[in-house]
Amino acid sequence: MRISINTKLLLLLSLSGLMPVLVNGQQNLQFSQYVFNMLSVNPAYAGYKEDLYLNATYRHQWVSFPGAPQTGSVSLDGVINSRDERVGLGVQAMFDKLGPQDAASFYGMYSYRIPLDEEGTRRLCLGIGAGVSQYSVDGTALQYNDAGDPSVPAAKVSSFVPDARFGIYYYTPNFYASVSVMDLFSLYTDNTKYYWSGYTYKVIRKTQHLYLTAGTLINLSEKLKLKPSFLIKEDFKGPTNLDLNAFLLISDRVWLGGSYRTGVRLWSKSHLDNDLEQLDAWSAIVEIYATERLRIGYAYDVTISKMASSQSGSHEISLGFTFPNKKRRIISPRYF
Repeated sequence: MRISINTKLLLLLSLSGLMPVLVNGQQNLQFSQYVFNMLSVNPAYAGYKEDLYLNATYRHQWVSFPGAPQTGSVSLDGVINSRDERVGLGVQAMFDKLGPQDAASFYGMYSYRIPLDEEGTRRLCLGIGAGVSQYSVDGTALQYNDAGDPSVPAAKVSSFVPDARFGIYYYTPNFYASVSVMDLFSLYTDNTKYYWSGYTYKVIRKTQHLYLTAGTLINLSEKLKLKPSFLIKEDFKGPTNLDLNAFLLISDRVWLGGSYRTGVRLWSKSHLDNDLEQLDAWSAIVEIYATERLRIGYAYDVTISKMASSQSGSHEISLGFTFPNKKRRIISPRYF
């Protein structure tokens, strides 16, 4: 059997260390605007904004590249109206499409928010999440050399995989630190194999990831605030990734800033090529509070690796809407 995929897509996946159909890959979803809603990287973040918060994000990566990833997410989270608001709840639905492959997931999240001062503005949050992902491969999107090859699926085949995540989130009015482990069950499940007509297929699947992130808020003047932060992402198989972010808040209405993403060598990984390229991308990001309840965001990513000439950057848009709780007064603004 000989199955081929669009040449450019195959090159893309090779450069990324991912080979669909032939082997399992290493990947996880990440948005450039995660710094404004970290529910996608830590379940302990559920309820941080305290009011009920709805967020939607859509990302089209590597525009003009055939089969390039398209990713979307919708989440809703808030706190239970207890006396000290110790419990945060959240739900999140996500989809990811890459060439002939699709992944869809749904998670429910629980956060126990321990107050560390009388006002509740400093908290240590412990969070868990549980859900299920559906991985699919569409045989009709594959190009093959032998017409009518019985080993190629005539339609889409899929498999469901349960999963879980865990996180710790600490915050004050001017600082946060977060650590989380995503896709916990990926070490113990291998259900992303599809059986059709006696043949076995494998697709790119998510693997276990560790996220470590922290940031702070610096008052520059009455109208200006600076928010620097970083994120380290480790999957223990591919290169360690580092995001460096900096945003300027103007009059509590507009965020302007950007992010720089690169690979780093924090420790030796003998299975990786020493010449593997580290540069990834930089992002320009703007977030506007159109009203006190509505946030509109846009990010444009510029690839700075060797793939730069093969695509036209990445676009990401997001919307956030707050449903205020009239029975409760927020003491401290939510900058993270």
